Order: sequence, then C-alpha cells, then structure tokens
Amino acid sequence: MRIVMIGSGYVGLVSGACLADFGHEVICVDKDRSKVDHLKAGRLPIYEPGLGDLVSGNVQAGRLSFSTTLPAAVADADVVFIAVGTPARRGDGYADLSYVYGAAREIAAAARRDAVIVTKSTVPTGTGDEVERIVRELRPDASIAVASNPEFLREGAAIADFKHPDRIVIGTSDPRAAQVMEEVYRPLYLNKAPILQTSRRTAELIKYAANAMLATKIAFINEIADLCERAGADVQDVARGIGMDRRIGGKFLNAGPGYGGSCFPKDTLALIKTAQDHGAPLRIVETVAASNANRKRAMGRKIIAACGGDVRGRCIALLGLTFKPNTDDMRDSPALDVVAALQDAGARVRAFDPEGMPQARILLPDIEYAADAYSCAEGADGLAIVTEWDAFRALDLARIAQLLRGKVLIDLRNIYSFADASRHGLAYVSVGRSDADDGDMESLGQRTAEAAE
Repeated sequence: MRIVMIGSGYVGLVSGACLADFGHEVICVDKDRSKVDHLKAGRLPIYEPGLGDLVSGNVQAGRLSFSTTLPAAVADADVVFIAVGTPARRGDGYADLSYVYGAAREIAAAARRDAVIVTKSTVPTGTGDEVERIVRELRPDASIAVASNPEFLREGAAIADFKHPDRIVIGTSDPRAAQVMEEVYRPLYLNKAPILQTSRRTAELIKYAANAMLATKIAFINEIADLCERAGADVQDVARGIGMDRRIGGKFLNAGPGYGGSCFPKDTLALIKTAQDHGAPLRIVETVAASNANRKRAMGRKIIAACGGDVRGRCIALLGLTFKPNTDDMRDSPALDVVAALQDAGARVRAFDPEGMPQARILLPDIEYAADAYSCAEGADGLAIVTEWDAFRALDLARIAQLLRGKVLIDLRNIYSFADASRHGLAYVSVGRSDADDGDMESLGQRTAEAAE
C-alpha cells in the first residue's frame, strides 16, 4: 500500500519505518527541512535502539523516503497518518491540536477522493470529528474517511512494540476504512496481534485511559514506597507480592522518582481537562498527576537530606538524566526537578547520561557534564542514580568510593543494596526500603557530613 506519515518525530518515524519493513511504500513528511535533510543523510533526530538500521535498510530497499512537500506526497496515497505533536498547551494544560488540524487541512486539499486519513497522534475524544468536519468542508465531493489508530509505543522498545503489539486499536464506523486499516496491519496477522475495532471516539479515549492507568500504578507504588520507609518494610517485596496477583500484574510497580517523558505527563493532564469539560471530573487521575509532581520535588529533598541537609557550595553528582533508559528524551524527566531542587539549595550539579546529554544541555545549560560515570563521581559530595541505565547496574563501587569526597550513594532506582554499598564504605539511601541499611535520615546525613570533612 502507499502510505504517508505526516510528522517524522518519534511516533511518525518509528511507525513509518516499521510499516515500510512490512513491505508498504512509505513517505514520511515533515515541515522541518533540516530534520528531513538529516534523515536523508542517515542521521536520526532521536535515539531509539535498532531504529537506525531499520531506517537505512528500508531506504536502501526503496520502501521508505522523506519529504517536506505534503501535497505531492499525499496525492497518490491510500492512507495518510497524522503523527504530529500534541503538546500540552501553555497555561491551561489542554492538548494543543493546532498541528493536527493544520495537517488535516493540507491533507484534505491534496488527497485522493477515496483516501483514508488516520489520526495516530494522541488526541482528546472528539478530535476525529473535527478532522472529519474540516475534510467535509474542504472536499464536499470526496469520500475521504477519517479513522483513529492510537499508538502504544514505549520509548526504548518501540520497534518491538510496533511489530509485536498487545493490541491494534482501529476507531471507525466506516466499513471501507476498517478494511483498509486491516490491510495496513495484515502483516501482523502472523503474530496473531488482536485487532480491536471501536468507534472513533472510543479509540481516542483508549489511549488516554491506558496511559492514565499506567501512571496511576507508578504513583501508587511510589506512595507505598514512602510508607515502606516509615513502617520498616521493603517496597520491592511489596511490589513482587502484589504483582504476582494476575489481576494486578508486576509491570509499572518499580518505585522511583516519578514518571516523565512525552506521554504520561501531558496525556494525564489532557484527560483531566477533557473530563472537566464534560462535567465528569477524574479525581483519581487528578490525584495521580499531583502526586507525581510532588514526587519529583521530593527526590531532590531526599538527596539533600542524605548529604547532611546542607548542600550549599557542594558538588552533587547525578547519573542519568533522561526520564527512562534507552532513550534520549528529556521531556518532563524527574532529573529536571531534581536539578532544580539541588540548585535552589545552593549545590553545584555535575551529571552524566549515556544518550541524553545533547538534549540535556539545552534544558540544563548551567550544570557540569562529565564524560562517564567515574569522572562524574570524582570529588563529588554525593552521588545519585536518577535513571537506571544498564551502564550503571554494575559500577565498580570500590572505585566510586575512592573517587567520591562525600561517601554517600543515593539510589533512586534501587539498583544496589545496602550490603553492596556498605562493603565499600558507602552510606546508602534507596527508595522504599528501610533495612538496617539506611537507618534514619538524620543519622545518615550526619555520617555523610562527617565523611565529607
């Protein structure tokens, strides 16, 4: 099939490359000429494991190409996906749909009269209705169908998620559009990927509801982690205990500094605003969003307390800046709030991230960047693990202890244990664990201050 992907960002590029790998002819269109030039030269705008080889292979095979010219690209397309950004609107938190509607106008003017337009961008319920209104207004003589096909890609595992999905959601009441979309995903029939066909509005809401549910699990286990620290329990064992219940499942029950990234923060906020507009406020989701915002700030305070309660003039080292490993995405990363809290307290911050530092330099221009984990730790008054990159899972703790000025390791991802750290003379703070390990925060801070002197 001839497919056009409007938008060559994370969703558009991954989806376009995977569809091309299925054998479809795909053109990814983007207004950013610099991005398109880089893609044509084989330079990707994002980091995603395996994506470079997937893109280059399909470009060489002639199935994938890039363009800045929308009318020419969509003129012969069977299906046109809208995969542009829907960021939270500044000031009120609503999803900014201007890019979606702008794309719809351009597509409608140039598309075949029997094309199918599909919103893959994450959009509030009812957006497809407005896209259809725009199309009908501009092309009253055409039979262009409008469908919804939300994406469920995890950054760092996007290719596997696209090729081996838990489900494919197709939102349309148009039989022809449904048939076309089934043909788009026909290669996945071999993987027995279930296709759920719903109304367009239902499909749009499924995406928001899924992200809100996952965000709720994260916020829930983080609050349980706080209780564990005070009650003398271990949040990792609690997570295992409840995760073994098949009704709950073990995913998204890792306590840490809170969720971030391009989806959960903006999508929960957009869902909250949509629900308020419909007079059906989602109190649970509202609480989740507030809890997560508080969580990020609290992690900065946790690091300060672990370092004796006063970090003014001290150097605090951070390992990991992206919101999760295997991505370079810094959007709404907990590290941003952690850095802000440390700087507000007068600390000097040094950081290292395997992939995120180019993006971090834009958002955090006034911190020091290190070449690796060990140079990051050298001479610092405390070391905090903020993102659980594989490269941080087997650090030489003896070397870390020698390099640190203040012998304290704050593990916000629970990678290590008290035994690991104490064996090398490190004071250790984790999340949601209250073994003889951490002791109370006040005494730990005192030990840390003494070690730094």
